[in-house]
Amino acid sequence: MNNVQRFAPAAARTILGLMFFVFGLNGFLNFLPQPPIPEAAASFAGALAASGYLFPLLRGTEVVAGSLLLANRYVPLALALLAPVVVNIVAFHTFLAPPSPVAWLVLALEIYLAYAYRAAFRPMLAARVDAGAAERAGAERGKLAAAESAV
Repeated sequence: MNNVQRFAPAAARTILGLMFFVFGLNGFLNFLPQPPIPEAAASFAGALAASGYLFPLLRGTEVVAGSLLLANRYVPLALALLAPVVVNIVAFHTFLAPPSPVAWLVLALEIYLAYAYRAAFRPMLAARVDAGAAERAGAERGKLAAAESAV
């Protein structure tokens, strides 16, 4: 394995984590200037803000997920939390606001990291899962881990 393959997931995770952490914090603290946006985009953003809960929920999710990515903890969970956010970012910049290369970068990083962590998503994407079998498998893994730690 060459250095690029070895360090690319960590670099992508750090870049995506920084982006969501900083832009999520900006939603609360407003430290970055906002460029003017088209009327349709402003109407959409105004409706989201008028709900009273959606922007704080969205920005809080971005901060938490960005923090998880930066800390390299629960990365698959962070990617799953960010997936609908990324879809909306791309849709917003495709249909309502001027196209943004940053939106496409976010999408590319999310897809790359989902691929890099695909083993963690495999059980979630199974067409059929027997809940009892999954529970028994988890219990067996727990017994195995306990036996290994006792040795």
